[in-house]
Amino acid sequence: MKLIQRFAASTPPFFSKVRNTGLILTAISAALMGIPAIPAIIIKVVGYLAVAGTVMSGVSQAAVQKEGS
Repeated sequence: MKLIQRFAASTPPFFSKVRNTGLILTAISAALMGIPAIPAIIIKVVGYLAVAGTVMSGVSQAAVQKEGS
């Protein structure tokens, strides 16, 4: 299965929820990074949150459901 086909295939329900959670984490971290008066430690934690959300979304989107299931 090629990469384009894998991303276009249907995603199992569990991984759809994980993908959506990752997208929400990424959106929250992007909103928090835009605030200018945040301490540096929080910016660092929010950066890690953005990376975690992005990885969650990407990996869960690559999961495919078997056609017989």
